[in-house]
Amino acid sequence: MRAALAPGIRLLRAVPRDSRYRGLTLVLTFLSYTSYHLSRKPISIVKSQLHLNCSALGPNPHNDSNSTTWCDWAPFDGDNYNELFGALDNAFLVAYAIGMFISGIFGERLPLRYYLSGGMVMSGLFTSLFGLGYFWDIHVLWYFIIVQVCNGLVQTTGWPAVVACVGNWFGKGKRGLIMGIWNSHTSVGNILGSLIAGAWVSSAWGLSFIVPGIIIAVMGVICFFFLVEYPEDVDCNPPQHHTAADEDPGGVTTSEKDPEAVISNEGPLSLSGQSSVDHSKSPKEPAEKPEAISFLGALRIPGVVEFSLCLLFAKLVSYTFLYWLPLYIVNVAHFGAKEAGDLSTLFDVGGILGGILAGLISDYTGGRATTCCVMLVVAAPMLFLYNHVGQNGIGVSVAMLIICGALVNGPYALITTAVSADLGTHESLKGNAKALSTVTAIIDGTGSVGAALGPLLAGLISPTGWNNVFYMLIAADVLACLLLARVVVKEARGWCGPMARQRGYVAAPPAWPLVPGCPGKVSVLLQKDVCYPLLSLLHLRAGIARPPAPCPAHGATEAFPPPAKAAPGGC
Repeated sequence: MRAALAPGIRLLRAVPRDSRYRGLTLVLTFLSYTSYHLSRKPISIVKSQLHLNCSALGPNPHNDSNSTTWCDWAPFDGDNYNELFGALDNAFLVAYAIGMFISGIFGERLPLRYYLSGGMVMSGLFTSLFGLGYFWDIHVLWYFIIVQVCNGLVQTTGWPAVVACVGNWFGKGKRGLIMGIWNSHTSVGNILGSLIAGAWVSSAWGLSFIVPGIIIAVMGVICFFFLVEYPEDVDCNPPQHHTAADEDPGGVTTSEKDPEAVISNEGPLSLSGQSSVDHSKSPKEPAEKPEAISFLGALRIPGVVEFSLCLLFAKLVSYTFLYWLPLYIVNVAHFGAKEAGDLSTLFDVGGILGGILAGLISDYTGGRATTCCVMLVVAAPMLFLYNHVGQNGIGVSVAMLIICGALVNGPYALITTAVSADLGTHESLKGNAKALSTVTAIIDGTGSVGAALGPLLAGLISPTGWNNVFYMLIAADVLACLLLARVVVKEARGWCGPMARQRGYVAAPPAWPLVPGCPGKVSVLLQKDVCYPLLSLLHLRAGIARPPAPCPAHGATEAFPPPAKAAPGGC
């Protein structure tokens, strides 16, 4: 007698084929990039062990000398230890920033599975080599610098590859929320890296690097055996990268109403004069295999430059916390190395919440740039408060770390995930999905320049006082916000409706609704309570067309928008 099918297998069979593979891709890429960040975190935990306050530990047990550096690890036992720590951070981050611009180009032209798996194995090797310096009793700076440079270069294989894989499987619909949840791998990796490194930091700090190195190498092998790059490889349906909101109800494409969305004959694909084609209607019948986009072609995609420069300053703040927060807690709150490492994980807990919140809000409002800008504006005063009152008790410190982590990492997470995927599948690319890795590499590579500058500046400024470090971080937050101003204004105009302006009065009637697509509760409220009062203040009049038949009624009893009025002068 044959047994019934196992419950787990029945459950698995009940899940649609496409959903199974999408779930597998999400899990594998999540664990992959978790291991990347897990292997980057130990250096920030071990710093406080490489240069300790040896006088607090008593006299040197090995001899009778009164040396105050007997417990330190040379060459970090001198007074210039902060500069040397900054050099270690900078070696990794400068190599990472330079390599990132090249990595995306390779990622578009090599199989992502091979590229990602090989990078993870090599990263595990170089991470372990740093820790082996403890067991090999190495005390020369150049060894640690070279290992950091090599590790920074091979770690650039990770981000373009995982974002391209996820972008290949998920369309634009709920991309912000999905990627906001998925992007928690950054904070999860930092938390696990802190906990793993803290377990051995006081006994044998070399294991704080070797264990994460082994973990990322094992994950590389797993990705090699199970990662699926494209839905077409397993006969699944590719996602729809552009929604109906990219097209007006009257059939006017985004490129017709927004001249910035049109790429000239020198653009990414050299397709001037052609109208935008909705490739989602025939996803499995491409006319010809698209070529990988060029570096300059990716830069011409509207929004890439603005978001890249914004990420430069946003990542400067995030990575300064990543590398210096445990040492700051040790110096200011006077905790031990392990306790400071554990407490610093709360910043990453806030980062998880911030990334999910930013993705959810940006999906609901359709304003990626506005969401980032608002969070950056609120983050600046929160950083100031954390520096001045954040150490007034463990409860206050916990709350402030979570809030600051959410506000700092929220925009960073949104730009590096949903925004990168949106721009990498921009409608101006005419359906070419070969730009994802290059666009992601440009955005994250520019951000990595800020990631390199932040810890370096913190190392140079911290001897003058931690207050100055926080002033630098607040200034970076404000600059990141200002760099998105043009995109924020463009999104606001999209909410209030496209209008052709003439001298004096506006007579060009936008289609209903002012926000593209069928009118929802948010768009109606924006139009009724925000846009029309603003237009009245500017003495503007506009005729509004009735919605087309497919749009359902929303139950509003009042007639809105108001009937069309002629502009003065009979225009």
